[in-house]
Amino acid sequence: MRIVVLAKHKPGLESSMDFLRKSGVEVDLYVGTRSDSFPSQAYGKEVDYTISYLSPWIVPEFALQASKYAAVNFHPGPPEYPGSGCTNFALYDGVSEYGVTAHLMEPKVDTGRILMVSRFPVTQSESLFQITQKCYQEIERIFPLVVGSLIGNKNLPACNECWKRKAFTRKELDALCEVNMEMSKEEIARRIRASSYPKMPGAFIDLHGYKFEYKEK
Repeated sequence: MRIVVLAKHKPGLESSMDFLRKSGVEVDLYVGTRSDSFPSQAYGKEVDYTISYLSPWIVPEFALQASKYAAVNFHPGPPEYPGSGCTNFALYDGVSEYGVTAHLMEPKVDTGRILMVSRFPVTQSESLFQITQKCYQEIERIFPLVVGSLIGNKNLPACNECWKRKAFTRKELDALCEVNMEMSKEEIARRIRASSYPKMPGAFIDLHGYKFEYKEK
């Protein structure tokens, strides 16, 4: 059995890959960033499964079709929050519960059949960084549960959950990060909490063509 894994360097990746290798499958791991080209060379021979492990790439249709049994994505958000910036929008909404989703991949992002959802509580004092780390931990935890079923008997886990809305877009995420002088103090605070992440661009204001970004103390 051969599995292609598309991933970013995130906590949990190494232990998940160890699980695959100890299961006796051939693993082709491709790690990259959003600016890297999609590794199309991964599909020059038969692929049983494609796994997106927080992949920086949107997996093209040819790669999905090249996967003999299934293509599975581990999404860092629950069915209520598909697409880009899922955690950002959840914190903006002030959720008290969040989670991660394992699902089949389709050409349209975050629309495929859901295989497993794992949820956890969220407090109002937790930051975007803290919730993101929880997502990594949950993906690491459910990875062997989902993939073990595929490897063991090629059965897909059963789940009765479904996506709750269309996927958020990068354009919507960029709009969430922007603040202006007409917003209330409360609205600006919500946007800052939802977009502040170490060493990443966050909330900003555009004044006469000059962009000013919020930086945590």
